[in-house]
Amino acid sequence: MCKRLVLAVAALCVALAAESKVRLSHLVGDNMVLQQNSEARLWGWDDPGKEIKVTVSWAKTVYKTTADKDGKWLVAVATPAASYTPLSITFDDGEKTTIGNILSGEVWVCAGQSNMEMPMAGYDNCPTEGYNAEMVNARQYQGIHFCTLPMSRSAKPKDDANCKWRVVAPNTIGMLSAVGYFFAQNVNRALDIPVGLIVAVKGGSRVEAWLDYDNLKAHTDEPLDEPSMKQRYGYNWKWPLVWGNATFHPILNYTVKGILYYQGCSNVEMGTEHYAERLKLLVEQWRRDFGLGEIPFYITQITPFIYAGNRNGDLRGRLIEQQMKASKTIPNAGIVCTQDLVYSWEGWQIHPAQKRQVGERLAYQALNKQYGLTSIQCESPEYERLTVSNDTCYIQLRNMYKGFSLLSNCDLKGFEVAGEDRVFHPAKARAKGKNIVWMTCPEVKKPVAVRYCFRNWQTGNVYNTAMLPLSPFRTDDW
Repeated sequence: MCKRLVLAVAALCVALAAESKVRLSHLVGDNMVLQQNSEARLWGWDDPGKEIKVTVSWAKTVYKTTADKDGKWLVAVATPAASYTPLSITFDDGEKTTIGNILSGEVWVCAGQSNMEMPMAGYDNCPTEGYNAEMVNARQYQGIHFCTLPMSRSAKPKDDANCKWRVVAPNTIGMLSAVGYFFAQNVNRALDIPVGLIVAVKGGSRVEAWLDYDNLKAHTDEPLDEPSMKQRYGYNWKWPLVWGNATFHPILNYTVKGILYYQGCSNVEMGTEHYAERLKLLVEQWRRDFGLGEIPFYITQITPFIYAGNRNGDLRGRLIEQQMKASKTIPNAGIVCTQDLVYSWEGWQIHPAQKRQVGERLAYQALNKQYGLTSIQCESPEYERLTVSNDTCYIQLRNMYKGFSLLSNCDLKGFEVAGEDRVFHPAKARAKGKNIVWMTCPEVKKPVAVRYCFRNWQTGNVYNTAMLPLSPFRTDDW
């Protein structure tokens, strides 16, 4: 009996010792990428009041922190310049835990819905163009590491998620965000430094899915309890709040460079009038919670799609208009146009195959605006001004660089003109000089408004000399 008691006590002591060992966030582990030249935050849990010593392989400094009353601890370590040299970190609370194969480089968050989630291997019936070739070449990009959070929901903010860092290789890239991967490839090649991607997405999510409780309560009429969400929206991927709580909140301690955002499809048919202000609110929320200042935020326009079964409707155009508005009102933000990145047979394909160009265009934004490669031409043409003379409309564009591309030295497609009756008709349009499009329309003798590719399923052929497409626009406010 006494012997059994001794054994039981011993087992309990072992169990308690195991529980008291420092526990790291899943985001703090082998293969992680630290933001270079920063005070990178590391965090986890231990017994309340327990001291944790942190030592790093690249410096002699010993960092110390203490677990708070809830057992949480956080420490910031000075990181070295970017390098492919593997690093390690040791955490010691009386028992040592070491993580390795860490790199110092540039860390970007990939956020949004299913077109950002879409992996290199594609979805069922939704291929990612070029996947096999990229799989064959993957070993060239072992300086790219990634961590994808599981898509989960919670009524309350979560501090951790079951995820781990992986190194790009032929057997791993299939699960990585295609947009994120092509972005990382270009940054890696241009700067010759490691790149880390943190993918925190939910397919089908609305912008409201990522807003927190206080913002939703103060700025929306969204339901904030699960029964009400279910009653209003049915499908949980449309729910507000819960995806941000569990799928994004766990990364907020991580020290990152910036955020890539590809979302909007699920807001198209649910009212777009508040989208820009809510996206701006979300950026302010994330920047506040990361505590890293005005980190860059790059928006991806949604591509053509036959929304609500109506190829000629303008729901997509109105959402893009809101995305453009957000890009102008959010400091340190940019936007990439994807107007041309659909094939003729993809009208009903919400996940178009051309993800390489999306990632490339996001990388051009970052390389130009964040990394000093200002010779990279990263902006798509945009509408600037309309002038009407008799029956002819003149549209002035900006961001044309050296003018129209050769693709545009022909009849320009995608333009429509309307008179006071507000009925739009296809226009005959031509390029003039470096930045003017003039157009006429036999059906409209007194034009008052012009639209370009503002319909759900409509493509044009206007490019600047950077081979970037003209963003959809309208001159009216109808």
